[in-house]
Amino acid sequence: MLRAVEAAGWVQGLTSPNPWVGAVLVPPAAAGSPSAWFTGATAPPGGPHAEVAVLTAAGARARGGTLYVTLEPCAHHGRTPPCTDAVLAAGVARVVVGMADPDPLVDGRGIAALRAAGVQVEVGVAADVVAAQLAPYVTHRRTGRPWVVLKLAATLDGRIAAPDGTSRWITSEEARADAHRLRAVSDAVIVGAGTVRADDPSLTVRLPEGDPLARGPGEQPARVVLGRAPEGAAVLPALELDGPLETVLDDLGSRGMVQVLVEGGATVAHDFHARALVDRYVVYLAPALFGGDDARPLFAGPGAPSIGALWRGEVHSVTSLGPDVRVELAPPAPPA
Repeated sequence: MLRAVEAAGWVQGLTSPNPWVGAVLVPPAAAGSPSAWFTGATAPPGGPHAEVAVLTAAGARARGGTLYVTLEPCAHHGRTPPCTDAVLAAGVARVVVGMADPDPLVDGRGIAALRAAGVQVEVGVAADVVAAQLAPYVTHRRTGRPWVVLKLAATLDGRIAAPDGTSRWITSEEARADAHRLRAVSDAVIVGAGTVRADDPSLTVRLPEGDPLARGPGEQPARVVLGRAPEGAAVLPALELDGPLETVLDDLGSRGMVQVLVEGGATVAHDFHARALVDRYVVYLAPALFGGDDARPLFAGPGAPSIGALWRGEVHSVTSLGPDVRVELAPPAPPA
């Protein structure tokens, strides 16, 4: 299952609005021989799902084997035929599922169809790992909005730019490469028009050839500007959207975007944070200090008025990236 999770990770950002799913087919005589397993992942919309990809690769060797798949196989006709039909036609004896699919079109029907046909089905293997990987997909299916990741980069004293506006580069090459990987697994990158005017970013994924998350010209995330980009800006062509952020997210969700990355600037970051619209914070901290109160802060706007109103989240992970530290934060859990 963990190999299937890894395979799914390489295609995140390419499969939306479909989920990024990984699958491994273990032939009956190859349980202890990983080199003889077949591994695959969901293709872009219209292409085969992960299950069909590995079953096609395995051919006759799938009969009697075990299929590991991160998400419940579908049992309905969409752009492609039901995956359950392919599983039954291949003669798979056992299917191990990471988690059930919350999509109303699936929602247990795939599992039930396989069991009704006599296939042994086990659900919940590595469920916590799979659920974490597919959290954006689950959010999109349940709310209609994309999962929002807010990316921030700052010095240890919480500043993102010098008083004169210069900010390149606060963080290291390692941190910037990691940020490009965040772009690669996102369906869109969002910035404010002020950032476009100040920095003229291209917002493309730029990773070295050979990196599993490197993206070609036709695989780049959409670029979204809140407001209007000036003529000739590097970010163009882009979606230029106005209105409340909630409406913007509804719009992007309706376009099939499952995860979006908010890259700023400070006013946009503040607005998403203040409206409790962030699902995950990713903060890159450099071992540097501006040492004063005149450099520009992470957020531009009013903050907590008292210590009692302080926002407190949960640290999801802490990772060293060269000289920098990457801190991933989850918002506080809603009250029960």
